Amino acid sequence: MKEKRHSLAHILAMAVKEIYPDALIGTGPAIENGFYYDFGNVDIKEEDLLRIEKKMREILKKNISFENKIVSKEDARKIFVEEPYKLEILKDIKEKKVSLYKSGGFVDLCSGPHVKNTKNIDPESFLLQRTAGAYFKGSAKNPMLKRVYGIAFKNKKELENYIEKQKEAEKRDHRKIGKRLELFMFDDEVGQGLPLYLPKGGMIRYLLINFAMETYLQNGYQIVSTPHIAREDLWKRSGHLKFYKDDMYGPLSVDEKNYRLKPMNCPFHVKMYNSKIRSYKEFPLRWAEMGTVYRYEKSGELHGLTRPRGFTQDDAHIVCTKKQLKDEIIKALKITRYIYSTLGMKDLFFKLSVRNQQEKEKYFGTDKSWKEAENSLKEALLSFAPNYELDEGGAAFYAPKIDIDAMDAVGRRWQLSTIQVDFNLPFRFQMTYIDEKGKEKIPFMIHRALLGSIERFLGVYIEHTEGEFPLWLSPEQIWVVPVSEKAENYGKEVTAKIKEEGLRVVFQGTEETLSKTVRNSELQKIPYVLIVGEKEMKKETVSVRYRGKNEGPVNFSKFLERIKKETKIEKFEEKK
Repeated sequence: MKEKRHSLAHILAMAVKEIYPDALIGTGPAIENGFYYDFGNVDIKEEDLLRIEKKMREILKKNISFENKIVSKEDARKIFVEEPYKLEILKDIKEKKVSLYKSGGFVDLCSGPHVKNTKNIDPESFLLQRTAGAYFKGSAKNPMLKRVYGIAFKNKKELENYIEKQKEAEKRDHRKIGKRLELFMFDDEVGQGLPLYLPKGGMIRYLLINFAMETYLQNGYQIVSTPHIAREDLWKRSGHLKFYKDDMYGPLSVDEKNYRLKPMNCPFHVKMYNSKIRSYKEFPLRWAEMGTVYRYEKSGELHGLTRPRGFTQDDAHIVCTKKQLKDEIIKALKITRYIYSTLGMKDLFFKLSVRNQQEKEKYFGTDKSWKEAENSLKEALLSFAPNYELDEGGAAFYAPKIDIDAMDAVGRRWQLSTIQVDFNLPFRFQMTYIDEKGKEKIPFMIHRALLGSIERFLGVYIEHTEGEFPLWLSPEQIWVVPVSEKAENYGKEVTAKIKEEGLRVVFQGTEETLSKTVRNSELQKIPYVLIVGEKEMKKETVSVRYRGKNEGPVNFSKFLERIKKETKIEKFEEKK
């Protein structure tokens, strides 16, 4: 599909140049599910897309071949003499020769891949979706271009299936659901990308964090906590200021010293580790923290909870010996599977993200260190998930990692969890321990963020559940609704007894009609609604309504036993 999508990007450029001869061409790659192309000196509006689509289909029917040519940079400059953006791109290319692709009268600076001929593309398998502004080369210092996005699939049926999924995804947009259910909000005066949790959202967040932390505590972790800022010297030593500076906030001047808001928790944990001499007897040492971090995201890339600027990382660092490394990685993988299974997201995909061998200068560390770290992750994956994917170039600047994607109810994959083997920080901070023979050695360190960021996970999870959270995670689990004033006292007694069991219950009273209250409970995604009247009061029953469906009268004591079982979470067992 990459060849097809890339070819459609060129066909898009051909169509735009035919309709708008003065348009200047930028770049047009294939992307997930489709393609885009950037244009200068033209203002393409949403209403123009159908016209461009029509022209693209006309071009496809001409059976045009895609021909590759390798030419000198000088010849390429002559070809693109009237295309300033292509000339700028040529300046960045170090090689003496460049790759071009020709399709009909259109030539593009491109290394492929492409289909052989336009007859290989089904004219009904794509459509243009939207337009957007995009800075040339992604820098605000450069001109703003007009970007046209398209989607493309193997055939018309696959395209229609994707469109249906997109409609479902739009319906599940966590920003809309979050507003409707009063879970979280953003405020311009507070700042873009900084979420504010309202009481219901705050309760979900608390329950999620508590579930994760209790799981970690039951499995040998200890809880630590670190500040939100640190001196710039710390970030210089860790390497973040060199490799990650553009994503950091600051500097802030405090007592004539420069400080930075933390983008990660790692250096703090290392500092605590180095606070005393460590022995192999302490290993594996597992420290967990729900640490709030801050990373700069461009305003155009912010997207509710899934792409904020301030978020809480489900962070932990495991310090261990080389012999313990594989087992610790596998245990982290097993806990990850347990957490997502408990939350109802059982389809997980595992990727081994390694260095791009052609761009080693972008990464810290020696070839030997990288090979050792990559092999340790690979060995663990072969034992746990042998059908893992390889993502060359997906590693962090300081370490290779296992990325774990979870599939949501709409069939979308979201990268949420990460497990990394880090050799950078132990070396930079001279972390050591005393081994069995009394010798000083450098330990191995694993970073692991199983829920990833709490914000991103909640954004994904709201869309996965469409706001219909499992009972144990619902901020309001039960509403008690009396049908008349005569049943109010009984309703209050029922409410009090439910509260005594530690359940989250709300008494609704009779200010609104019964039908309106029930309707509101459905809009607010309340799992259980207990309707009580004089009949229920006499028989000590409650009329149960679960997720919008009537179940009829149930003995109240039996209902309490049922609800306690339903809210109980099965604990993690490593053997499973």
